[in-house]
Amino acid sequence: MKYQIISDGCCDLTQDIIDQYQLRIIPFYVSFDAENYYKEIEEIGIRQVYQRMVEEPDVYPKTSLPSMQDYIDAFEEYHEQGMAVLCICFTPALSGSYNCACNARDIVLDDYPDAQITVINSEAATVSQALMVIEAGKLQQKGVSYEECVRILEDMKKTNRIFFTVGNTDYLQHGGRIGRLAGVASSALSLKPLITLIDGEITPSGIGRSRKKTMNKVIELMQNHFKDSGEDPKKYEFAVGFGYDVEEGSAFYEKVKAEIIEHGWSDHVLKTQIGATIAVHTGPHAIGIGIIKKGEEYL
Repeated sequence: MKYQIISDGCCDLTQDIIDQYQLRIIPFYVSFDAENYYKEIEEIGIRQVYQRMVEEPDVYPKTSLPSMQDYIDAFEEYHEQGMAVLCICFTPALSGSYNCACNARDIVLDDYPDAQITVINSEAATVSQALMVIEAGKLQQKGVSYEECVRILEDMKKTNRIFFTVGNTDYLQHGGRIGRLAGVASSALSLKPLITLIDGEITPSGIGRSRKKTMNKVIELMQNHFKDSGEDPKKYEFAVGFGYDVEEGSAFYEKVKAEIIEHGWSDHVLKTQIGATIAVHTGPHAIGIGIIKKGEEYL
């Protein structure tokens, strides 16, 4: 059966990749006043969001998940075309998008009991979700069946990680993502937190004194993960995500890519700008590395 791959906007994929794998993206909404919400990318660009975050540091933007109707419309559209749906969503630990998509699926199935709709909790976000969606697209293009693709993604998602740092913990603290004490300590001491997204949850992974040293420690976190887990890095895909500072992001990307190539792990690293959905939690200066095991390793 033919199937359509859908993801919510937290995957932060560029339009060329969306086109390459014929993906459907359901965008989040972003607001700076909690009253007027705009569809990310379609109605407000990520550069606009970052610019306002930098220029108005005391204003914390908010995001709203895609509406249930957004999902219902997409699911019904593809069912009517005789296609199954495979929908990959942002970790529910940080958003209600997954639960919203599940509710939409149930509503559609009430009206169309023969519809085939699978909603997957990616346990991922931004760069790691991007890699997962791309791997789904690769599997589909290889001719992997709908059922097999679902099975592989459910296994694959346990391998995703993001190793990252942020400018400070103000946004994480404001959004209730970490304890208040950690936020106060890092601000008072000018410490930079190291964080890992694992099993869809934000986990503290250390601290650094300067931005440069902390960024180097992000690379060390990735290296230590493979040492500690015994996993073969050659079986993984890699991505670098960055926030407002494009120049800093590009320099970090080149450093990470050179490190990965030097070790013979891969000759390709995805580069993407972190979208508003994550930026409102992490602030405008998040930067990090995402990894996930290749889909072909499960065939």
